[in-house]
Amino acid sequence: MTSLATQAKEAMANLLPDDPKIKDLKRNMVHPTSSSQMTTDHGVKISDTDHWLTASNGSDPGPALLEDQIAREKIMRFDHERIPERVVHARGTGAHGYFRVFDDRASKYTFAPTLTDPSRTTPIFIRFSTVQGSKGSADTVRDVRGFAMKMYTPEGNWDIVGNNIPVFFIQDAINFPDFVHAVKPEPHNEVPQGQTAHNNFWDFVGLRPEAAHMVMWAMSDRAIPRSFRMMQGFGVNTFTLINAKGERHFVKFHYIPELGVHSLFWDEALKLAGQDPDFHRKDLEEAIKSGCPPKWTFAIQVIAEKDEHNFDFDILDATKVWPQDLVPLMPIGEFVLNKCVDEFFPETEQAAFCTSHVVPGIGFSNDPLLQGRNFSYFDTQISRLGVNWEQLPINRPVCPVFNHHRDGAMQHKINKSTVNYHPNREEQVQPVPPHEGGYSEFMEKVIGMKQRVRTPKFQEHYNQAQMFYNSLKPHEKQHVINAFSFELSHCDDERVYKRYTDLLNKIDFDLAKAVAMKVNGTIPDAPSREKYPKTDETLSQLYFAPKTPTIASRRIAILIADGFNHAEVSAVRAMIAGATATCWIIGPRRGKIYSAGQTIGSGKGLVADHHFEDQRSTMFDAVYIPSGDEHAKTLKKSGRAIHWIREAFAHCKAIGAIGEGVEVVKRALDTVEGVQLAGLNDDDSVVSSYGVVTAGKYDLPSAMTDIIQIAPGPTGFVSNFAYEISKHRCYERETEGLTDSVSY
Repeated sequence: MTSLATQAKEAMANLLPDDPKIKDLKRNMVHPTSSSQMTTDHGVKISDTDHWLTASNGSDPGPALLEDQIAREKIMRFDHERIPERVVHARGTGAHGYFRVFDDRASKYTFAPTLTDPSRTTPIFIRFSTVQGSKGSADTVRDVRGFAMKMYTPEGNWDIVGNNIPVFFIQDAINFPDFVHAVKPEPHNEVPQGQTAHNNFWDFVGLRPEAAHMVMWAMSDRAIPRSFRMMQGFGVNTFTLINAKGERHFVKFHYIPELGVHSLFWDEALKLAGQDPDFHRKDLEEAIKSGCPPKWTFAIQVIAEKDEHNFDFDILDATKVWPQDLVPLMPIGEFVLNKCVDEFFPETEQAAFCTSHVVPGIGFSNDPLLQGRNFSYFDTQISRLGVNWEQLPINRPVCPVFNHHRDGAMQHKINKSTVNYHPNREEQVQPVPPHEGGYSEFMEKVIGMKQRVRTPKFQEHYNQAQMFYNSLKPHEKQHVINAFSFELSHCDDERVYKRYTDLLNKIDFDLAKAVAMKVNGTIPDAPSREKYPKTDETLSQLYFAPKTPTIASRRIAILIADGFNHAEVSAVRAMIAGATATCWIIGPRRGKIYSAGQTIGSGKGLVADHHFEDQRSTMFDAVYIPSGDEHAKTLKKSGRAIHWIREAFAHCKAIGAIGEGVEVVKRALDTVEGVQLAGLNDDDSVVSSYGVVTAGKYDLPSAMTDIIQIAPGPTGFVSNFAYEISKHRCYERETEGLTDSVSY
């Protein structure tokens, strides 16, 4: 775990005195102080900002005067603070960081230095987002997550506008307006906000079977991530790489999180949407500021141009993945997010991305979804931010920019030139030949007829949807069934939910039958097509568990009341902190909680970060209850504290307890059979059962032998507890029915 802490420090050390993008942004930073004087936007000092200029006799209010330009400026500037909201991906958050490649292994595919030069550190900005909801919706809704990266390279900006799901709902961009209209709140009442559980969405995807694969992903745990830091990312579309020989390969981009791919339980996601609608954006900021900057491995899949047609699916179809047993992943680099934004609006809200923004060595394929996106994104940013949107600080490149574009709203540049066209007598701002770095398109031979058509391979829609379901673990399959059952139960038009249960039978017979029974759909008698037998182990989230178990950045709640064991809590906290997780003291009040032997109201006590009511178990990854007789008696009488433990158990989270704290867990799980607990004695041996880790005591000798190696077995309480946390969840509780025994 020392190495993890060292990595965190190294990542923070890379922060950015030398980062060219941060230097560039500093040109626009202002630093108000107590001596700063208020002025208008044109620099005139303001003497009164509280009273509109009126025609008044001093005793009675009079009419406001239009000549008060200070008041008019203040009101008009406020009226125009909001730019148009993004149509999709409106709710998002972002952070700065850097990207590096490991070596030049990708040079056989591309000459782009950012992907081939290991001596280069490229500044990046990433914006994470949901898709359906408005800017005011919640973070934890069931939805696709945007994962858009802007690389500020010396050759210009490169935007990879991706998602946390590798496929999409449609194949051709011309259908995007229909999809968005269908997924958005229904037009007659503007509900629901931030979710797809309504008639119009399911009507659309039921009538457009190409969406079947994406719907399976959206109904899986992928659509309710634990955090942005634990999401896998995908470029979705097929791009191309061009090497120094002029050879072209097709490529897909992948981001694999260092911490593994983890999700919330659906019940957690629902509760967090109300308890803490900003859960994900706060989590990202907390991780960066606590010294655990999120890290991803950057990988590519490549297919030689000559092999384009060697698959039973079209590699340009955005509703298909490239199975990794056919097209292996090649890790080529990594990226880290290690700096929060200084101000949300100018950096995150004004960040704008375009799939058409690529650099030399990277190009486009004939992916029909990508072709349309390349037009749409640029047009969208002009509509939202104005024609000069690329001059905004967060969007402008760090390399020199010269062209003959002029004027337009919010033009920042003052061009000191007498010519603004090409060619010109001064020979100013000339095109750059490709051999000097100018972008050139790959010379692709194109033969065809003008027609509106989808080629034959684009018309198979169910094989990969079946492969995805085949590849899931039992608990993941059950979550998919639950998700379909929830969503379709919110559709009150019989045509909609019956049609979709019919469609599910083309994906998996057992899935269709289970969902149909839940939602009063059409229960099938037999499969409507032959089962597609293939699987891909990389489609299950569990495949991406870190090779070395870690609890870095995990949030552990410590439940205490007056009379807790202070020495034990201190020892456990120190051990957990050494593994770079965070501990949060939760008590009956937000203030001093006094340990055993202290008089309440005197002594140092331990200050609780939160009380039982203002934070809930949903906001933490694990719960620990220390020993202490009086403290345990108080917790056993507290319905909220008991609910904390029951809810954490039902969400399959790790639970730890020592001494009298074990009795609190026993009280909370009184309806559960099969969980083994340690006895109340002086023995520090550990019992670990279904993710519940208990011991009779934990003192200084216990701590001295409890080396934090995050492993099961006879290694000590904290090591076993940390191991259960590192697994993210104990899914055996759910698959073996233990969670059904508790009310939460």
